Amino acid sequence: MFKRHLRRLRALLASRKLFRNWLSAGVKYYLVKGGLLHDDNIEIVCRDGSKGLITVRAYAVLAYDYYDGYLMKYDCRNGIATYVNNVQVPVEEIIRVRNAMGPAIEEGWAYDMVNRFWFKNGIKFRRMYYTIFEIFIHGEYDSLDVKDRVVIDVGAFVGDSAIYFALKGAKRVIAVEPHPGAFAEMLENIKLNKMENIIIPVNAGLVSKSGKVCVDTKSAYHGLGDCINAVSAVMLGELISRFGVDPGNAVLKMDCEGCEYDVILNDYEHIRMFKELVFEYHPYIVNKPLDDLLNMLSRDFGCVKIKDKKKVGIVHCIRK
Repeated sequence: MFKRHLRRLRALLASRKLFRNWLSAGVKYYLVKGGLLHDDNIEIVCRDGSKGLITVRAYAVLAYDYYDGYLMKYDCRNGIATYVNNVQVPVEEIIRVRNAMGPAIEEGWAYDMVNRFWFKNGIKFRRMYYTIFEIFIHGEYDSLDVKDRVVIDVGAFVGDSAIYFALKGAKRVIAVEPHPGAFAEMLENIKLNKMENIIIPVNAGLVSKSGKVCVDTKSAYHGLGDCINAVSAVMLGELISRFGVDPGNAVLKMDCEGCEYDVILNDYEHIRMFKELVFEYHPYIVNKPLDDLLNMLSRDFGCVKIKDKKKVGIVHCIRK
């Protein structure tokens, strides 16, 4: 807690070179963060005297990125930030990307101000997310052998992992994503990267039994039944049959906020058919330990953790 407050203070002091009214802007930020004010906007005055109105969240990102050495200057009049490598980003994108902004730019990602997408080495995304950073920079799925194989990508989000698998040589990627907003953005990203002939998008949630999946809660994976925001549920057997997948030479990836427990524990007959499996586990969502999954998988797979954090982690399994 002390280190966090010290970092905030240092960022505030560093912002003196970014904003003329650094003190009043910083005070308002602290008052809003402390719940003493409920006005989400801060008026800022840049060093050239121009003024602008930004959200508290945008102010925090700008101050921290300047303190960390990522941000070079900010144009209050036009709402455009200039980062290292002369990468320019509009303030609305800064608000959304937040803590992934600086590291992504440092790793070579740039923003196309005209066509409004992020790009690096020919790869394009409509918006930047930390998951893109994890996949393409941290290499979360580097251990998978997808070349010339079909990948069933469950929890494909905006297509970041699906595009990664396609670039790694996957023959086809069945990209399953239940959230309508993420699914729509995935369609954009598939088109941006001209991968319509490789990536097959499916707007559904993976479950062990048929029905509908609610997408308005974090526990949406098991929300079968009636709800306001629902999409179709799909089972592994259906995907295998519909797309003619040979699971014996296919890879299954699951990052679906808890559906891994439902599917592995209740539809193991289809899980065990896959050559390779990688999944992110979320024990806190279902209140079940990872060992429940590992004990089941040990019948047919050799599994290792490739990421292990307090609340989530990633397990990679290869059939024995």
